Amino acid sequence: MLSDLISSALEDFVQVAALARSTIPLDQVQVQILGKPHRAQALPLGRMAVYSFFLNERALKVGKVGPNSGPRFTYQHYTGSALSTLSGSILSNQRRVGTSGLDGKTAGDWIRANTDRIDILMPTNFGIPILSLLESFLHVRWNPLFEGRAEAD
Repeated sequence: MLSDLISSALEDFVQVAALARSTIPLDQVQVQILGKPHRAQALPLGRMAVYSFFLNERALKVGKVGPNSGPRFTYQHYTGSALSTLSGSILSNQRRVGTSGLDGKTAGDWIRANTDRIDILMPTNFGIPILSLLESFLHVRWNPLFEGRAEAD
């Protein structure tokens, strides 16, 4: 279950941050689980986030946005054809997610209908290094199918 996956990852991340001599008060971290079908929410003012997309409890993508990256957080992964976006990765690797026939106009609808999205929101005063550490930790922990520039099928 995704909620268990997230809570155990965040508990372990607190320990990782402590090893880096940083304190992460989990009561200041907000987790949004947007089940399928989902609609992305706006990045709240004063927050930064690590977001992820899951297909059948398999991580597809993990990314981060600072406080001034609202468009990337809200819509670019649904509409972009760049390989660094989830839609671009899926369009180049449809067999890997068990689909075919998607195009730039239908990929976003497929993502909304078939994936769960997890947004981990934290205050900007935690700092970008903590945001980057959480993103890296979740890359290793969840091993997303698409990371960075995906290779085409």
